[in-house]
Amino acid sequence: MDDIKILDAVERYIRGEMSPDERLYFEQLRKTDSEVDLLVVEHTLFLQQMNRFGEWKNFKQTLHEVHADLAEQGKINSGKLKRRPKVVYLWKKYRRVTAIAASIAGITTLSILALVNSLTPRIKDPKVQELVHKVSVMDKKFDYLNSKIDKVDKASLNTPPIIPTPVRYNGTGFLIDPKGLMITNAHVVKNSRNIFVENDKGDQFKAFVVRLDVPRDVAIIKIDDERFKPFSSLPYAIRKATSDIAEPVFTLGYPRDEIVYGEGYLSARTGFNGDTLSCQISIAANPGNSGGPLFNHNGEVIGILSAKETETEGAVFAVQSKYIFQVLDELKKSPLYKNVKLPTKSTLGGLENQQQVKKIQDFVFIVKVD
Repeated sequence: MDDIKILDAVERYIRGEMSPDERLYFEQLRKTDSEVDLLVVEHTLFLQQMNRFGEWKNFKQTLHEVHADLAEQGKINSGKLKRRPKVVYLWKKYRRVTAIAASIAGITTLSILALVNSLTPRIKDPKVQELVHKVSVMDKKFDYLNSKIDKVDKASLNTPPIIPTPVRYNGTGFLIDPKGLMITNAHVVKNSRNIFVENDKGDQFKAFVVRLDVPRDVAIIKIDDERFKPFSSLPYAIRKATSDIAEPVFTLGYPRDEIVYGEGYLSARTGFNGDTLSCQISIAANPGNSGGPLFNHNGEVIGILSAKETETEGAVFAVQSKYIFQVLDELKKSPLYKNVKLPTKSTLGGLENQQQVKKIQDFVFIVKVD
């Protein structure tokens, strides 16, 4: 298969245009050919960034048309603009779009370079099961689509229209920034076409990947929905230091459509077969918990739930929280995210678990991927 045919197949795969037989064959090819798998990840990320750039460009064009219309009606005075040198005028007129395009190009370049240099498919041991939930049914429509439906008098409807949306995977994510940056596992979102997150109240928001680190199994996603209201702060902290064996821990996640609490203790500082990226916890966890936060008794995030051992009951693995700092440091090379700071002070110390959970649960989301 030459490069052009491979790229065409990747495009059709990402857009869901393959027949069931073609898709099955292509997924087998991804498992056996690491270059094809890498190309799918890279191209998915590229298309997401280009879609966002297209939205900004359309918005800018709309503003330009409104400006021209107001000027034609004489409601604003644009006479001064006519006296500007053409090159200077065009630069000033479009410099915001240019800055946006440059920022997006920078993010795409940084992400693809990191993928090319460091991304290799992880060898999956049959004794380890990722905690992502594979969904085989049609999910309910996502609320954000209501805002896109024009020419419908919703006041005359008893209920909003239902638009079925296929969901392939469910996981969990949690905020690391009050404005909508969120952590989940890379294996939850790495093959995504669309991402939606839902809070414990049932509100759903569109999101997109801003940083994908497959070797560490960490992804940073961002809520990109005008209905999302940023928080003033986060109640918990992200712990950078390694935790102690036998330390009590608890989790919040979405192995089903409502948030679920679990508790246990840290049983080893390393993961499966001595993996230094993760630690082992003795706790109950099920598909859907992937990407969920692991808290200590002080309300500090010490890990990200990722997998469990299939042959040992209660042996669960979590990516150590110190790698959140490393992945964020790489993201901060982009000017769009250079000022992001992780919360390092918890306000939950000394509270009972029930009180801690009440303060935390608004910041933990179900992650839905199609």
